[in-house]
Amino acid sequence: MSNHHTYKMIELVGSSPVSIEEAINNALAEAAKSVRMMEWFEVLETRGHIVNERVGHFQVTIKVGFRIANS
Repeated sequence: MSNHHTYKMIELVGSSPVSIEEAINNALAEAAKSVRMMEWFEVLETRGHIVNERVGHFQVTIKVGFRIANS
């Protein structure tokens, strides 16, 4: 067993009509279908779509770090 870990980062964009938090959780949930050992995320950008002078949709770009197996 190693005394260190090696990580890889991917960039994702999540969206939601409800909230920024839900946009993040949507991105993480989709990524979890194919990416294992996700350990942290960092919010890079937050955007929104305006509909009738109100927020219609939230969009969040995140970086996700996951550990490479056996590292």
